[in-house]
Amino acid sequence: MLNKDALQLILDQALAASGKELGTDTPVALVPQSTQVVNLEEYMPGRSRFRGALSTASLEDFCGYVLQREVAGTQGYVDQDAMSCKVFFNLGDLDHPGHADDTANLKLKPTAAYKTLLAIAGSTLTQKDLAEWMEDWAQFLTATDGEASMGLVQAIAAVRNITIKAASERTHQEGNFNASRSAMDRIEAESQDKLPDALHFALVPYEGLGQRTFTLRLSILTGGDKPALKARWAGEEIQREEIAQEFKRVLSDKLGESATLYLGSFNPGN
Repeated sequence: MLNKDALQLILDQALAASGKELGTDTPVALVPQSTQVVNLEEYMPGRSRFRGALSTASLEDFCGYVLQREVAGTQGYVDQDAMSCKVFFNLGDLDHPGHADDTANLKLKPTAAYKTLLAIAGSTLTQKDLAEWMEDWAQFLTATDGEASMGLVQAIAAVRNITIKAASERTHQEGNFNASRSAMDRIEAESQDKLPDALHFALVPYEGLGQRTFTLRLSILTGGDKPALKARWAGEEIQREEIAQEFKRVLSDKLGESATLYLGSFNPGN
């Protein structure tokens, strides 16, 4: 007479031999609990299919890789805020969904010049800080006073030589029935040399994109004992948007018909 363990072993072997499939949307098979599914791919001469994930900050290398792959149905998603793009080579479609595990990822890094622009824009700087920054990036900078251009050496000297002057003006009036007094204090910042009102910074914001000129409007803060300066990025939002649009356009031009691009990000799920 067969005991319980023997009956269970016979049942497991029968299930293992049949591997009965169930009619579910996601394909599954009925197998005994004691049976394991083993992936034999590691024992094969090669992988059962190609998949991988390229990550790079180089626009040229990213586009070169996508073009070299030449996979039909390649789809890419461009995140303009993050200046990134993710391409799926095996995403598939609604009728034939793919595994979505063969990808290429591009995340642009700002150039050193663009990093320093982002750091200085809107910051409050001492005379020394701004003058030294202008000296460090002199090859990319031009200075203007209104519509007139001025030498950068002169502009740096003017920034170094700013002084604060304070003046008071008082008035006193008397009538038959009243008397009034007023006082007005005026604080001015001036320099021995003509101060620039704007700096123009010509640079490439990201590798693979074109050169742009960014305008920094200078203002002097006189609230403290020493003058401070602020560089305001004129038209910041517009230029950021233009850079993002150029990113999408350059990707489209370089990839051509090798990938269909969409704006946004995509998560293939599990």
